[in-house]
Amino acid sequence: MSKTIRIGTRDSELALWQAKIVQSQLEKLGHQTELVPVKSTGDIVLDKPLYELGITGIFTRTLDIAMLNNDIDIAVHSLKDVPTILPNGIVQGAVLKRGNVRDTLVFKKNEEFLGSRDAIIATGSLRRRAQWLNRYPTHTIVDLRGNVNLRLQKLEDNDDWNGAIFAAAGIGRIGVRPEEAINLEWMVPAPAQGAIMITALEEDEETRAIISELNHEETEICTTIERQFLNKLEGGCTAPIGAIAFIKEDEVTFKGVLLSEDGSKKIEVSRVQKLGEHHDLAQFCADFVIERGGKRLMDNIKYSNRKTNVVSTKSLTDDQRLLFHEKVTVKSNDFIKISLNRIPPRILKNEIENVVITSKNAVESLITNYSAIELQFKNIYCVGRRTKRLIENKIGKVTHSEKNAKKLANYLVEFMEGSKVTYFCSDLRLDDLPNILEENNIEVNEIEAYQTKFDALTVEDTVESVMFYSPSTVQSYLKKNDGQAIAFCIGETTAIEARKRFKDVRVAKVPTVESVIELVNEHYV
Repeated sequence: MSKTIRIGTRDSELALWQAKIVQSQLEKLGHQTELVPVKSTGDIVLDKPLYELGITGIFTRTLDIAMLNNDIDIAVHSLKDVPTILPNGIVQGAVLKRGNVRDTLVFKKNEEFLGSRDAIIATGSLRRRAQWLNRYPTHTIVDLRGNVNLRLQKLEDNDDWNGAIFAAAGIGRIGVRPEEAINLEWMVPAPAQGAIMITALEEDEETRAIISELNHEETEICTTIERQFLNKLEGGCTAPIGAIAFIKEDEVTFKGVLLSEDGSKKIEVSRVQKLGEHHDLAQFCADFVIERGGKRLMDNIKYSNRKTNVVSTKSLTDDQRLLFHEKVTVKSNDFIKISLNRIPPRILKNEIENVVITSKNAVESLITNYSAIELQFKNIYCVGRRTKRLIENKIGKVTHSEKNAKKLANYLVEFMEGSKVTYFCSDLRLDDLPNILEENNIEVNEIEAYQTKFDALTVEDTVESVMFYSPSTVQSYLKKNDGQAIAFCIGETTAIEARKRFKDVRVAKVPTVESVIELVNEHYV
């Protein structure tokens, strides 16, 4: 080739090291070369984690533009930073033999903190963050950005940091790996980690033919499987996805992982196939993950940056979240915290004839304090289907139940035998039931089984509606927020409290969380 091959690269020390490896190999083949360093957005913006920048190919886009403008002939990348779909007109030309694929922990003093409840680990990778928190859920993760040398210096300068995570290939290639650093064999690396990739223009057949001589076939096969797995899961640098493939004795072994952003959920897959029969390996493994909850995890990640328009004052399960329409972006937290009280033994010294329970929390308090044998109640009256189910599973048969406390009180006035009830309740409770009973000469012995504590969050300006499940959730919400949103309520008792401050109050058809979700969907569809 008569012309000089212009090699585009980022200008970090590691990127330049990788570009010089390519340059050296090309010159050994007899070609003239020139390095063309270019700064990327990922090198310039250092005050935010990569996953918050919202850009795919953050380290490759600038080089892509330079190539399409014919300012460079080839570009050298860390393959793990390259989007799985390349820009039109640009193709993968070669993958060099892979280096160390592992992640490495560099620690400040010693590794004793790994056995401690509290530790601070630095990383800018969502994948590393999620896997570390999955293994060490009580540790704290802090963001770490910049080139390798800058990150090592930040670790040195922050006295309260215990360690930081790096790609083993990166710190090894430029000779800055500390002797005491340890490879994290349990951590699944990023797809294609440790591999160097060269891109070229699709139409430049002459250049593509030259760089193809640098291609390492085994590395290409393994990294292709890993990147296909990533692509099938629709992930990028903003999803906690790990993948590793290797070839041994004509077999391809693959391991992949997808995690929630906080590491609390993890779905793993492993598979071995014969070399040559491996072409559906990535698809099989991706389908395996998707079918076991991967789609749900990916949807949660995908929509995590959307503006919240609905708030639930009770934490929702994953199954409940799946019931929302795609137009709904919901955030859920427990706006009420429950603290179970100790119930004195004297309360249960003699058999209690009539017991009233209006919540599952009271049941939890009773069974936490005493065994079912000790809870000898002649008649148990309760509110709600789920409370009834819990009582009958844990304590004994329910004599009668109603949908709300007021209806139960009216039933007791008319049908209950005796003139006394023992009411296991919260420190915060509605007056309807005890007032109705006392007005009808029924003595009420109130036992504070648990305490209800307000723990509201201030919601974003984008929130248009709020889901409420009890009067106390309404009261808690209003401690830090106004009543401008739509109030979706689980029942009429909750709605009565909401109407004191909210203009638009809507009530579910049946008193279940699912019915409240249905009400929300009706509004947004």
